[in-house]
Amino acid sequence: MREMNQVSALGDLENRWALTPAEHRAWLEEGYFVRPRVFTETEIVEFRAAAERVVAIAGSASAAHETASYSIDGNRYSEVLDATVQFEHQQGSGTIRVVEPFHHLDAAFNTMIDDPRIVVPIRSLVGTERVALFTDKINLKRPHQGSAFRWHQDSPYWSHFCSHLDQLPNVMLAMDDASIANGCFRVIRGSHRHGALPGQEGRGRLGPLFTDPAYVDLDQQVPLEMPLGSLAFFSPHTVHGSQPNDSGLPRRAIVLTYQPAGHRMFKIDAVRDCPARTAA
Repeated sequence: MREMNQVSALGDLENRWALTPAEHRAWLEEGYFVRPRVFTETEIVEFRAAAERVVAIAGSASAAHETASYSIDGNRYSEVLDATVQFEHQQGSGTIRVVEPFHHLDAAFNTMIDDPRIVVPIRSLVGTERVALFTDKINLKRPHQGSAFRWHQDSPYWSHFCSHLDQLPNVMLAMDDASIANGCFRVIRGSHRHGALPGQEGRGRLGPLFTDPAYVDLDQQVPLEMPLGSLAFFSPHTVHGSQPNDSGLPRRAIVLTYQPAGHRMFKIDAVRDCPARTAA
């Protein structure tokens, strides 16, 4: 009887977080959808604390290993702790902008990767029963200094490494209330239908990774203003970006990217599969 109850609980969990027909249509037609307030405020407070621990660890490691730092197109990066640390673009800034990957730097995030609220819908988007982590990053927009992210797709960035680009769905967790004022995430609706778009050739080493403005239809721009704890699922081909954070409020987010099980991660030479069935 106990085993039957466990099976029933698993089924209820799978059904609760399964992709809805409306979300499936939005994914196919618009390249994204949002689930508001999936994680509780208490959980988000814990994730914020974990994120700040990761940032502190990455910052200390970068300071202790100056030879690991380098510059691309005038922007500072550091390769430490099996992660790429990107700093804010202001000259001489010590403020961290991105850490990728980060899940191995705090146990709270390693556990979050398998959360059914994320993994159940992700299975449908990948199109396989078993999924694995591809990459993960923390995006930080500190008050009054969080810089913009230019329009781009993720697929060109990964194309040299991965042949299953169509099976790399992203999910972003908002750790703060996201608004236009604090530089919320923006997507170009329907842009995923065109596949990988041309980049900005001749605009520095990173230019080819940013989408040529001629292919960005700003009339289809959608700012995703979301309360903390919300999830935004978006295609690797969806053009996205954000404006600077000119407000006094932070805008921190976690982005996880999944793939079919059995494939190694983008920046770590290991496989991080998720359970076939999520425990209750």
